[in-house]
Amino acid sequence: MKTRAGKTLGRAIPAIVCLALGTMGPGLAASDQKAMIVTFDVPGVGTGVGQGTYPQDNNPEGAITGYWVDANTVYHGFVRYPDGSITPFDAPGAGTIATTGSIGYGISSHGTIVGGYEDNNLVYHGGFRTSGGDFTEFDVPGAGTEANQGTNSIALNPAGTIAGFYQDSNNVYHGFVRGSRGAIVSFDAPGAGTAPYQGTFVDTGADINSAGAIAGDYADAGYLYHGFLRDPGGAITTFDPPNSNGTTAFGINPAGAIVGRYVDINNLYHGYLRSPHGGFTSIDAPGAGTGEWSGTAAWDINSDGVVTGYYQDADGAYHGFLRDPAGSFVTFDAPGDAQGTFPVTINEAGEITGYYVDANGVSHGFMRIP
Repeated sequence: MKTRAGKTLGRAIPAIVCLALGTMGPGLAASDQKAMIVTFDVPGVGTGVGQGTYPQDNNPEGAITGYWVDANTVYHGFVRYPDGSITPFDAPGAGTIATTGSIGYGISSHGTIVGGYEDNNLVYHGGFRTSGGDFTEFDVPGAGTEANQGTNSIALNPAGTIAGFYQDSNNVYHGFVRGSRGAIVSFDAPGAGTAPYQGTFVDTGADINSAGAIAGDYADAGYLYHGFLRDPGGAITTFDPPNSNGTTAFGINPAGAIVGRYVDINNLYHGYLRSPHGGFTSIDAPGAGTGEWSGTAAWDINSDGVVTGYYQDADGAYHGFLRDPAGSFVTFDAPGDAQGTFPVTINEAGEITGYYVDANGVSHGFMRIP
């Protein structure tokens, strides 16, 4: 199972396996030294390279959703509750052959999970799972029905509005919004290309805020990426940070601040923060490499303006970071990390969740508690 964003798409016992202290960056309060990292795995997860546990979103109550990959490389969704217990799930109709299956992308404050599945014909379908475990499937009108086409439901807000993207029969991508009553509106960013594998994307579980504003990106006719903001009324503003040679958008907070990543003309990655008024701040984590294809990616921002993401150092290793509104950084690594720590999302309590990769190439979930 694959997505455009690069993340490959009963009640279980608690899976807390390790506690550790975070590391403190310059200029941050001593209380940051008390940060604790909890690591976890879904029971039954595969232990081969590329298998493991991949959290994708956490809600204000501390519940986490994501996906896990079993020993047969089949994908399954999961929800981890605040008490540490884990429930795996599969959407009806989900594929059972390698690289197919179910995935959870976003979780609301009510416990509703947005995600979807890939069937045995390699077609994607959108859907959501209620806190009671009921699953509703949907397909956007116009979505393709051939292998690797279909509907990807990615993000939702507390009102039950869902955002995502779909691939049509010509392999062009389009964004969509599904209202809480099921009405679906598709959209294309101005300037989005219309050739195969061009178009409009919504990339992570954190890309729609409580007001219904959506952050995403699009590939133009030259396959160059640019960011966009779609306001609740449907108006779309496109953007690129200064010196960008390609922009992606990964998170938006309730005030409309957007974070993401851009690449400069030297092929170095930088995170960015776009203010609700359109101003840009580049984000480069301390220790980030300065060579080609290294650098920083900002992945999510909460209502307090705290940003999380990851960076690649000069030796090629990946590390997590958080950045406070004053611009001070904390960098951290999950215990057991050997090949990289990848924060994905931060909730209103400042809890960060993501995954890390061990020495055997297996991924494990973590939650960093401030």
